[in-house]
Amino acid sequence: MKQAAQPAAEPPAERAAIEYAGPGRLRSVNLAAQATTVGAGRRVSSSGIGKTPVSGPVAVRAPGPRATGLGSGLVGDTIVSRRHHGGDDQAVYAYAREDLDHFEGLLGRGLADGAFGENLTTVGVDVSGALLGERWRVGADGPLLAVRVPRIPCGTFRAWIGALGWLRTFVEQGLPGAYLAVLEPGEVVAGAPVEVAWRPDHDVRICDLYRAMTTQPQRWPAILAAVPDLCDEAREMGEQGRTYSLG
Repeated sequence: MKQAAQPAAEPPAERAAIEYAGPGRLRSVNLAAQATTVGAGRRVSSSGIGKTPVSGPVAVRAPGPRATGLGSGLVGDTIVSRRHHGGDDQAVYAYAREDLDHFEGLLGRGLADGAFGENLTTVGVDVSGALLGERWRVGADGPLLAVRVPRIPCGTFRAWIGALGWLRTFVEQGLPGAYLAVLEPGEVVAGAPVEVAWRPDHDVRICDLYRAMTTQPQRWPAILAAVPDLCDEAREMGEQGRTYSLG
C-alpha cells in the first residue's frame, strides 16, 4: 500500500527574525588586553577572542596588512593568529546586542558584551543585514568604518563557546556580524551613535555573503556581479565557487 506523499519540508529561514529598534549606538567597546587560552587537552590554543568592555575612548586606525601590520584596528586589542585575523579588511568586528540576546535563548545561558570576540557591541543596528560596502560614522567626530566581510566561525570559536554543534547552530541562524575596515581614524566610546553615512546601490548584505561563503555557493555569480569591491579573499573564493569547510 502506497503511503501518502509528505509535504515538502519548509526551507530554513535565511536568518533569524530579530527586531533592531534604533537609533543605533555603541553599547560597549571590547578589547582583549592579552591572549586567552582556549580549549583543553591536545586542542589548546592561544587566542584574542576573550574580549571585555572597557571604559573611556579607544583609538581606531587602519592596521595595515594582515601578516605584517598592527593586527587589530583598535589600539590595545590583541590579535594572535595573524594568518586568519586582523588586517585592514578585518580591522574591527561588530556584533549586535540583539543577536547576542537571541543566542542566549538558544544556549540557555547569558552572553556578556564581547562574548563572541566582537570589538563593538551595538544596539539598534542590524549588523548582519548591513550592505557590503556600507559606511558607518561612529560618533560625531569618530571613525568612518566600511562593512567588508562576515565572521566565519572556526574551531577556536567552537571551543570558546563550548556548546555541542555550535558551528552548525551559528551558521544556521545567519547572524555572523560584520568585520569593518577603517576609512578614517578616530576614537570610539560606549554610548556613541552609529549612523549610516553612505549605502551602495546594490542589495547584497553581509548575511548574503555569509551564506555564499559557508553553505550556498550558488549565490556567488550574483554577488560577484553586484559587488565590484569585494575583499580579495571573498572574490577569490567566489571565482572558484568555494565555501569554507565547517567540519
